Amino acid sequence: MTTLPPNPPAIILVRPQLGMNIGAVARAMLNFGLTDLRLVQPRDGWPNPEAGPSAAGADSVIESARVFGSLADAIADCTLTIGTAQTTRDMVRRVTSPAAAVAEMQALPGKAALLFGPERTGLVREDLLLCHAICTIPSNPDFGSLNLAQAVAVLGYAWVTGDTAPPPTWLVNHEGPAAQHELAGLIAAVATQLATNSFFNPAPGKTETARSMLHNVFTRPGFTGAEVQFLRGVVRHLVRPRGAERHAAPAAGGTSPDD
Repeated sequence: MTTLPPNPPAIILVRPQLGMNIGAVARAMLNFGLTDLRLVQPRDGWPNPEAGPSAAGADSVIESARVFGSLADAIADCTLTIGTAQTTRDMVRRVTSPAAAVAEMQALPGKAALLFGPERTGLVREDLLLCHAICTIPSNPDFGSLNLAQAVAVLGYAWVTGDTAPPPTWLVNHEGPAAQHELAGLIAAVATQLATNSFFNPAPGKTETARSMLHNVFTRPGFTGAEVQFLRGVVRHLVRPRGAERHAAPAAGGTSPDD
């Protein structure tokens, strides 16, 4: 008898199109003990009557599915987000296999999320910028087209058989990545100050490229919550006018009281 691993990841469908596909995803999820279904801007709204028949009895997953207005909101409580894609879209990102992705998720105490893009396009660059890594499913190089439910089933199977995957390597005394909402706050604080100081190039396309690179730089390392708060303090003190310090400078090797 199969023993389901604890702390299963959220399955996040980003801008899904067809209700019947969402239902098929729910069916695949429940087969592998995955019950946290999150929908980001479903095209045809939610609830969707077309989801019920294709769920084939996975009504509990359908009924508890949550809808979010943005991907950032959907992953706010997650400490590890892995997007599924066949391409990194020219981004610098870790690329992992289903087995390795599952080993990483199961080794962390926090909430993980697996992201799946819309049927027609898959996850786009803006979605992948919010991911710590990209998971690619090995398939025929001449025909790698999987529908949503098939892709979820592959990752679901990897989830319940994850004990056969090689263990990932970890940093010593690393409590795990910060929740996405903490990281988003840091990125927003840095971007706001950069905009105030006229950092962004007004030339067409240059500002968006710079903002994307900012997301990439801060998302990739997997900062801990303490590190995110430390960097927020760094940003505050970098922009504080000279002479406005409230505390004496710390001793060498020390930190200021509010860092």
